[in-house]
Amino acid sequence: MSTQQDVMVNKLSSTGMLRPTSHAERRGTRRCKITQLMRVRPSDPEKDHFEDLRGSVSVSRSGVYFHSSETGYELGMRLFVTMPYSKDPTALNREYLAEVVRKDALSNGLTGVGIKMLMEMGMQHSFSPRV
Repeated sequence: MSTQQDVMVNKLSSTGMLRPTSHAERRGTRRCKITQLMRVRPSDPEKDHFEDLRGSVSVSRSGVYFHSSETGYELGMRLFVTMPYSKDPTALNREYLAEVVRKDALSNGLTGVGIKMLMEMGMQHSFSPRV
């Protein structure tokens, strides 16, 4: 059986009854439900520019899921992601190259966006040195 196919799995509900689920787990690493501020923007200069400051919904070693009101996200789109992000002048922010791998239309009007981290670009400073 392929992991790409939907698999029926029985899980215990909060009432102790077994309930079927229809989604196979495809993540290679565990995810943590933490909120961490990040800055997201397209890496392709041909795309319409936007800067999205968002908190993560869940984070794993190789990806992040968040909710956004930004409409410019597309599957396969490459992004620069600064995470954790701080405007503090002394903060050392890490920037990554990432790719959009999931888009979900949410009932609240927002879009759920899943991104896969491709590589670390390096540390980003929030301040400019005085000369």
